[in-house]
Amino acid sequence: MSDSTSAVQALATQLIQAWPGNRTQVTLDTSVIPTEESQSYAVQDRIIASLESPVAAWKVGSKSVDGPMQAAPLPGAGVQLAPATIQRSAYGVLVLELELAFRFNRDFAPGEQVYSDAEVLAAISHTVTTIEIVSSRYAGWPVDKLAMLADLQSHGGLVVGEAVPYDASYPFEKPSLTWTHDGRNVAPETTGNPAGDPRRLLPWLVNHAARRGVGVPAGTLITCGTYTGMYAPKTPGTIVGQFQGLPEIRLAIA
Repeated sequence: MSDSTSAVQALATQLIQAWPGNRTQVTLDTSVIPTEESQSYAVQDRIIASLESPVAAWKVGSKSVDGPMQAAPLPGAGVQLAPATIQRSAYGVLVLELELAFRFNRDFAPGEQVYSDAEVLAAISHTVTTIEIVSSRYAGWPVDKLAMLADLQSHGGLVVGEAVPYDASYPFEKPSLTWTHDGRNVAPETTGNPAGDPRRLLPWLVNHAARRGVGVPAGTLITCGTYTGMYAPKTPGTIVGQFQGLPEIRLAIA
C-alpha cells in the first residue's frame, strides 16, 4: 500500500467517525493532509459510501472567473427545504452563504464520455435559491484547503428554497440581493459570485461527477457558490435571503 493510499484511508477513517455531525472532532495530522485533489476526492468517496444517505445535491465553486473549480457531493440527510430551523448547539463552526443553484431535466450518466457545454446548459430546468451551511469536522478550522475539500468542502447542510423555471436572460453574474439577520442587513458592500456567471461551473461539474462514476440524475440540485461571502451569525435569529425576482429563503437559528 502506498503512502498516499494509507494517508487517504487514515483521513477518511477519521472523518467518517465524525459523520454524521458538524462538531469539530478531528485534529488534523500533517501526515494525512492530501497533497493533490485526487486524494481529497478519494476521501469524499469513502465518506459518501459510509453514509446511509444517497447524494441529493452537489456543491461546486471557483474563486475567480477563470480559476479552477472544486466540488463535493452532498448527502440527502443534510439537505432540507426552507423555511428551515437549525440548532446552533449542533455546530462547532457555523457559517452561512447565500447561493444560487440549478436543476436539470435529464440524466447525465456516469462514464468517460464528455458532455459538451451546450448540452449541459440546454438541460437546465430550474433556478433555486439556497443557503449553504458551512461547517467542519476539523478542530482549528479553517485548515489546509485540500483537507477541507476532503471534508466535503466544509459541508454542514443545505437549505433549499422554491424552484422557479429557468430564465437564461437572468443576470446570474451579479443580481441585486438582500441578506438579513433579524431584519439587520448583513450583506457585504460588494456582492456577486466570484466565479462570475455560475452556469460556467455546470459542465465541469457534470463531467466531474460522470468520471467519478456517479453521474447527475435529473432533478439533482447543483449549488454554485456564495454571492455574499461567509456570514458567521453570533446570535440566534432568522436569516432571510432574496435575489431579485426570485422567492425569498428563510433559515431560523435556535
